[in-house]
Amino acid sequence: MTAKRAAAYSGGVLLLLAWLASAAGLGRQRSTPEQAPEPVETSGTTVLAADVQAQTARLKSRLASAPVPQDPVRNPFTFASKEAAPRRGKSAAIAPDPLPVVLEPAEPAIDLVGIAEDKTPKGPVRTAIISALSGELFLVKEGESIVGRYRVKTVGVDSVELSDQLTGSVRRLALRE
Repeated sequence: MTAKRAAAYSGGVLLLLAWLASAAGLGRQRSTPEQAPEPVETSGTTVLAADVQAQTARLKSRLASAPVPQDPVRNPFTFASKEAAPRRGKSAAIAPDPLPVVLEPAEPAIDLVGIAEDKTPKGPVRTAIISALSGELFLVKEGESIVGRYRVKTVGVDSVELSDQLTGSVRRLALRE
């Protein structure tokens, strides 16, 4: 350690000790009733306090005579209240339930893909090639059934007539060009 550094440390310690000693020597002084300070009165504070008191009284009297706010006519945050429906007496006739509507099953998605023709001694026999949306392929002749719903009535050169066994209607499929 150098001499300068040692002198700085010892000087700092001495200053700290002197400060602590001076602080320890001071004690609290107890005040006696004879030494109590008298309040000092300034000329402006009493006038200012009186003015504030007068304005406060005037404001209270004006607020007492102010109109009372009215309840709002409409509340934009609520819907209008519904009136209770009049109760029906026991003599009111009860309407019968409507008959359930019978829905016909949807027609299956089928298309005529092609027509094949075989020559026989009795004449040409046509076979309709029908494709279903499910990926099935039906090769049918007159009188055979498709999908358990249709019966083939006629197989023409470019169309097929199917008879619906559920509704009795006729569905016609034609070749697409």
